[in-house]
Amino acid sequence: MKTLFLPLAVATLMLTGCNTSSSEGDSAPMSHEARINPTDVVRGDAPELAALGSYETGVTTLTVVNENQTDLASSSEDGLATYDRSLTLEIWYPAEAVSDDVADRTSKAITRDGQTIATLRGRAARDATPLYSGGPFPLILVSHGYPGNRYLMSHFGENLSSKGFVVVSIDHMESTYSDQSVFASTLLNRSLDQNYVLQEMARLNDDSSSVFGGLVDASNAGIIGYSMGGYGAINTVGGGLSESATSLPFGGTPTQLGLLSQRQLSDPGYQDTVDSRFKAAIAIGPWGNQYGLWDAAGLANIDVPVMVIGGSVDDVSNYDGGIKPLYQGLSGIDKYLLTFQNANHNAAAPMPAPQEVYATGDGFDHYADAVWDNTRMNNIAQHFATAFFEQYLKGEDRSAYFDLIPLAQDGDEEAGTTWKGFKQRDAVGLEFEFELK
Repeated sequence: MKTLFLPLAVATLMLTGCNTSSSEGDSAPMSHEARINPTDVVRGDAPELAALGSYETGVTTLTVVNENQTDLASSSEDGLATYDRSLTLEIWYPAEAVSDDVADRTSKAITRDGQTIATLRGRAARDATPLYSGGPFPLILVSHGYPGNRYLMSHFGENLSSKGFVVVSIDHMESTYSDQSVFASTLLNRSLDQNYVLQEMARLNDDSSSVFGGLVDASNAGIIGYSMGGYGAINTVGGGLSESATSLPFGGTPTQLGLLSQRQLSDPGYQDTVDSRFKAAIAIGPWGNQYGLWDAAGLANIDVPVMVIGGSVDDVSNYDGGIKPLYQGLSGIDKYLLTFQNANHNAAAPMPAPQEVYATGDGFDHYADAVWDNTRMNNIAQHFATAFFEQYLKGEDRSAYFDLIPLAQDGDEEAGTTWKGFKQRDAVGLEFEFELK
């Protein structure tokens, strides 16, 4: 019989509960009346592929530990320190059905202020039995911004797991709401974390005593990264950093930033870290290109399909100076750019601000956009993510969902130019570009 208690290997693994102490810190969280915040909402005007799929879903929490990693916060010119990086994962997966009278479909999530606990409710039943008969299922990693946590984009986990994917969202140590540390740690570790989690999910799939044994097709993996998660995703799939990456005028000491050299395209060992099991990447508001972290050679080194998503007035990752030029610099691959007109840095990725955030007033603008409704943006992103990963991880022909005219509002139903999957009156405020290899 398979159990949720997993054997120890290179890393220490354990399932964790969802009590209010949280894995993100030891300090006592603020107390607020629990409110239910749905993470699986599909609006009536959502595009076609945003609809939830046919699979029942489960969700569980797992901690993996990557031992003997460089501790940037404690490293100096006097020497490098090491530590064990503990990464808490939230994993959504196709599951056996669980009746509502016994199912726990809630999660407890730290919000932007690092203290307030929000109660989230989705479709997935906690610790439900996986649907082994349908597996293995392609793997999608989800990587949050700086700061963030594994729940920030939980809508992707709820949505994509219902369509036959295993979705793993990562708490990146020293980059979450409650343990945010030196920025150089995020710069170095984001891609390293993503690669390590892929490695661990592949190992667990091969372990017959693991609850994930036979469930995860880690050889067909994708990644969704937001902001610093998008930076990591680009670096993970082959976008080696430029020579200027180690000389940023902020983010850490010269010694700390110098350690980024291992993620540069010029580093002799970098190419060996580009894992061919990653078959596709979505970068939402990817940070870094506005500071020259990639050059033409670095972006040309990417050989998997990439979808870039951004807001046209993003003032964090700089749409005109960073996001769009990154898309334009990709070459020799299938590439796509989805733009939310007049949206800022929160385009597409963050879930709606939880009601507990309304109650405290702290961090609302970390989730919300001044123009766009979060759920509306989430649904549009789910639509395109579904088409993208079904195309490149499952081999299904979804090309019609990408063969679009540039401006959605210019579509004409009689002429057949309305964006596929959208009703014409709902296809507004969006731009799309693509180029196939």
